[in-house]
Amino acid sequence: MTKLFEVPLYPYKRTADQDAPAPVRHPVVIIGAGPVGLAMAIDLAQANVPVVVLDDNDKVSVGSRAICFSKRSLEIFDRLGCGNEMVDKGVVWNLGKVHFGDRQVYNFNLLPEDGHKRPAFINLQQYYCELYLVERIRALQTEGKPVEIRGGNRVENLHCYDDHTLVTIETPEGAYNLEADWLVACDGAGSPTRRMLDLDFVGRVFEDNFLIADVIMKADFPTERWFWFDPPFNKDQSALLHKQPDGVWRIDLQLGWDIDKEKEKKPENVIPRLKQMLGDDVEFDLEWVSIYTFQCRRMEEFRHGRVIFAGDAAHQVSPFGARGANSGFQDVDNLGWKLKLVLDGKAPETLLDSYSFEREHGADENILQSSRSTDFITPKSEMSRIFRDAVLDLSEHYEFARPLVNSGRLSVPCTYDGSPLNGPDVSSLPQRTRPGSTVVDAPLGEDWLLDHLTGDFVLLGLGVDIPSDNEINGVSLTGITIGRENISPELRDRYLGNAAAAIYLIRPDQHVAARWLDYDQTEIGAALTKAIGGKVQ
Repeated sequence: MTKLFEVPLYPYKRTADQDAPAPVRHPVVIIGAGPVGLAMAIDLAQANVPVVVLDDNDKVSVGSRAICFSKRSLEIFDRLGCGNEMVDKGVVWNLGKVHFGDRQVYNFNLLPEDGHKRPAFINLQQYYCELYLVERIRALQTEGKPVEIRGGNRVENLHCYDDHTLVTIETPEGAYNLEADWLVACDGAGSPTRRMLDLDFVGRVFEDNFLIADVIMKADFPTERWFWFDPPFNKDQSALLHKQPDGVWRIDLQLGWDIDKEKEKKPENVIPRLKQMLGDDVEFDLEWVSIYTFQCRRMEEFRHGRVIFAGDAAHQVSPFGARGANSGFQDVDNLGWKLKLVLDGKAPETLLDSYSFEREHGADENILQSSRSTDFITPKSEMSRIFRDAVLDLSEHYEFARPLVNSGRLSVPCTYDGSPLNGPDVSSLPQRTRPGSTVVDAPLGEDWLLDHLTGDFVLLGLGVDIPSDNEINGVSLTGITIGRENISPELRDRYLGNAAAAIYLIRPDQHVAARWLDYDQTEIGAALTKAIGGKVQ
């Protein structure tokens, strides 16, 4: 697998922009070709928005890094055209087990109900995720879509103006400038873009460190998430085990705060720790080792004029709960359609303020959950540890205690309650599909509901006839009618409850914008206008 790290996927090539007499203007420029930046480029290119991705690197990231991709991320990958590749390669899992000391105290199922296309999670090394995203971009380029990745292009400086950003880029052949109507910074936790604009994070840095080790071994452990509190092989600390493709296993071991990181990463120190966990008779090879520190922080604002931040450049969380990369893909999902409408002149620039509102809300939710997980996993006082250990003991025998165990509340999509884009609601309809929530998948004939929601606004009629195509204020609205005879039990449970019929207005990012019991074209038009940031008369 390490050979993939050495293969240039988007090597440096000279572009016409470097020979232009004046800086060339591009509608969207993305800084960073990690998973979030690549996904952002795909989303825009599929919508025919010209986009250029800049990155100093030209290869996939070294090491597995982000490995747990949530059901919601898989649904986003489906919309981006690469979901099957991810799932086919990934290790599918829904089950997790919690251990305390040398005993299992309970297990849980993250997707206990049937009727979903995708599983709760897959484990897949980040380098594979990046590879499949780059391959998807290459396929879009073959189709003639306006997307370009420029490797060996390091952004050195930015000058922000009211209607564009001037970007200075260093290459192996010297520097050049270009202009961006909109600049999307997806350049990671150490974001140079953030530093150039003299912006910073606010939040907490936790006093603890974890060792990550990717090991190649043959093992008969099941494909589940195993988490240990105070295991015999790592006393007074915690540990985590995940299976990845290609016989690679991810092991996380808590180390404590006062350590020598470089010393702890040396194989002669890592291997004895792993042998304590796995046993002396288990043969394994180290593929990658790293140490991370918990951080739960974010920028105060994600939009700064014509510069918008996404992914780790905008927010950071500790890794328990798999909220980092997954929240970054939700950023992409939220931003792409809004940029498209603004660039097409169909929505005001202020629509992009709703990106900040909604995704800052999502970041706060992730930070809250991640901070609580970290506090439970690493108690900061003797009383906190006594409480935690009592909860773990009780959870082995009593159902009521299990929700109190926090080994990482695993990533779920954010519901945008209170969003300025939300329209009318019917409180008697199921709460899980209220305005602001993501559409919950369900069987639809021979396929799946989400397969029909591919990038436009959709008006979904359940037991109500909907015109197949509409256009309101220049915005396309695709109508889908599901007759009463075709409403599956899952659709009824998730969208109707006790109602005989309902209508749902669904945004391009598959979030519910509004819902009604009856068809009223005037109300639907007003809700659509509100959902694109317009003023309702």
